[in-house]
Amino acid sequence: MSSAIEVKVTEIITPVAEDMGFRIVEVTLKGGILQILAENPETKNLGVDDCAKLSREVSALLDVEDPIKGAYRLEVSSPGIDRPLKSADDFEAYQGFEAKVEILPPHDGQKRFRGFIERIEDDSVVLKTDTGDVHIPLSTIAKAKLVLTDDLIKKTAS
Repeated sequence: MSSAIEVKVTEIITPVAEDMGFRIVEVTLKGGILQILAENPETKNLGVDDCAKLSREVSALLDVEDPIKGAYRLEVSSPGIDRPLKSADDFEAYQGFEAKVEILPPHDGQKRFRGFIERIEDDSVVLKTDTGDVHIPLSTIAKAKLVLTDDLIKKTAS
C-alpha cells in the first residue's frame, strides 16, 4: 500500500515520465530515500542514460512542487529482473513465471502466496500454487513481485 506522499509524488511525476516515453512502475519513500522505478513500456527496462534523464526532470519538478517535507535522496532506476508487479498488464506480461503475492486483508487466514502466474480472470490474478489454483482479486494485492529464476533471466536477456 502506498503512502499519501508516494501517491502524490506519483501523480506529479507520471505526466513528465509519460511525455518522455516511460512508465512509472513504483514510487517508495523509506528512510529518507525516494525511490522511483520506471521503465520503457516496450523493453520493460530503463537504461542508465534514461535513468539520468528522468532523474533530472523529476528532481526539478519535485523541487518546484515540494511534496516531501525535509531532506531526501532521489534514486531513479529500472525495476530489475525480479520486478514488482503492479497492474493486470504486468501480470499478463509475465504469465508462466513465478511470483510472490501478498494480500490485504488475508483470505482464510493466509496473506502470502507463491506460484506461477496463470492468467488474469475477472479482475483477479490466477496463481498456480502447490495446493492448486488460487484466484487473487487485484484490488487486494498489497505487494507482488517476480521470483528470480533461470527462466526469468533467460526471458529478460533476450
